[in-house]
Amino acid sequence: MPPKSSSTTTASKAGSSSSSARNSSNNVILTLWNAYMEETPARLKLIDAFLFFLMLSGIIQFVYCVLISSFPFNAFLAGFGSCVGQFVLTASLRSQVNPSNKDEFKEVSPERAFADFALGSVVLHFFVFNFLG
Repeated sequence: MPPKSSSTTTASKAGSSSSSARNSSNNVILTLWNAYMEETPARLKLIDAFLFFLMLSGIIQFVYCVLISSFPFNAFLAGFGSCVGQFVLTASLRSQVNPSNKDEFKEVSPERAFADFALGSVVLHFFVFNFLG
């Protein structure tokens, strides 16, 4: 029986190197996820879940506007602006409440940060409601 050609061994080496690169990227993502789950406080995980919801809601509204209809365009702008504005306010709350940022926000207590977030949300939604018409 003749020996196998070198082209098949080269192809198998290339396939194994791409699968090892894929495995290493999966390991990095898994390591990042495990570190997030172990080291992030529950309060920040709740805020992150709300940020994810706001991002998903904004994406769904944008896709709906592009693919189906933007008939009441001011309603789309109000809804999308509400998602973006609330995302910005929530990201600000997350950065102020994060224990690792305590040095940057020395004079801001978590209660004060939440009060600022709540007041900003009320003002934002007042403008959104008025923009609806």
